Amino acid sequence: MNAAIEVAGRPALPDGPFLVCGLARSGQAVAKALAERGEKVFAVDSAEPDGAAGLAGLGVELQLNAAGDDLIGQIRTLVKSPGVPQHAPAVLAARAAGVKVLGELELGWRMVPGRVIAVTGTNGKTTVSQMIGHVLREAGTSCTVVGNVGTPLSALAGGTGNRGTLVVEASSFQLEDAEKFAPDVALLLNISPDHLDRHGTMASYRSAKLKIFECQGEGSIAVVPEAESRGDIGGSADVLSFGEDGAEMTVADGALHWQGREILASGELALPGRHNLLNAAAAGTACIAAGVAPDVVGRALRSFAGVAHRLELVLDRDGVRWINDSKATNVDSTLTALLAVEGPVRLILGGQGKGQDFSALAERVATTCASVHLIGEATDALADALKATGVGMSFDLTLGAAVKSCSAEARAGESVLLSPACASFDQFADFEDRGDQFRRLVEEFAE
Repeated sequence: MNAAIEVAGRPALPDGPFLVCGLARSGQAVAKALAERGEKVFAVDSAEPDGAAGLAGLGVELQLNAAGDDLIGQIRTLVKSPGVPQHAPAVLAARAAGVKVLGELELGWRMVPGRVIAVTGTNGKTTVSQMIGHVLREAGTSCTVVGNVGTPLSALAGGTGNRGTLVVEASSFQLEDAEKFAPDVALLLNISPDHLDRHGTMASYRSAKLKIFECQGEGSIAVVPEAESRGDIGGSADVLSFGEDGAEMTVADGALHWQGREILASGELALPGRHNLLNAAAAGTACIAAGVAPDVVGRALRSFAGVAHRLELVLDRDGVRWINDSKATNVDSTLTALLAVEGPVRLILGGQGKGQDFSALAERVATTCASVHLIGEATDALADALKATGVGMSFDLTLGAAVKSCSAEARAGESVLLSPACASFDQFADFEDRGDQFRRLVEEFAE
């Protein structure tokens, strides 16, 4: 092993050799980081992800289109990428053999120095992480936003530059494989049913989310929704809350108030919807916990313009608004989008189901939608859940066909909303690919 200095205040890396299981972005990043430290690294994936073959040039022993369980006798630690389920053959074999299993987030945190603000929740993680980064930069604080969507934390390992504060978006898949991860500020946005196909039960899903607080020590801060029971928060952090009356940061009449004093007036936030006011309240509380003055937080929030694939206005033409909300991969997120979008909605819905109950969509679809356009594997389940709404359903099956149908049917004053309530992996590489293709298709039909 390379005698690299460990990050002060963080646990040392576990013993190698290492097996990195799953070689999408996170897996490639952690395999590269470990190899560059001089560790012995094996890497395996059941497919052939783009870029994975390049790891061989770093001295990584690579197996593609393989399970990797035959390598367990040669390793001391398995590093599990977030997309790899707990029942993967290599993971089961490692646990049976007493081999340590950790996630990429845990390894990245141990290798990369810097104050950490970590963000989790069912919905809003990416928006709030970017919002926090924006506020910190506006306040003159150097920061880097990493994690679940975008740059993996371990990709920063070994760099010589100052990364400043690390704003880490953390999914349940990442947190469930954490062991000692202890952010300086940990933020929980919300918890609603999602990923039940992976976690099995809401209790298991909730437990994974709450691991963000589990190892926090004294002097750290936990930020939670006002409705969340403080008794459920593990660790030893001080607790701040956001939400309604009784919280440190409250949303009232469209404005944000920190400890009773208005810091953002009604109408000053550029993003639509009450959910974005709650996102701003959460981000603002985390930034204040990190030392930013409340007035500076309010000023910075006014200039935040949002992120791609989250209620992103793609085109406003002939009175029809085309909106890309491809990041809406669960029912609750689509319900939130339907509340935020103006006018009768032509809703493009569907993709790969995740064990969700789609019936919760019915009432809002009935009151807000002019038509529903179904795509992907979940078409039949969605049609069954929405059949009593009385809203016309078009079985378009593909995104291209759905955009074509909406282009023919939409009238001035209406909105065409891609908010699928499903994962994207049946027809797309990821939700970003789905959103990018939607944008391209809309632009083509507008020519």
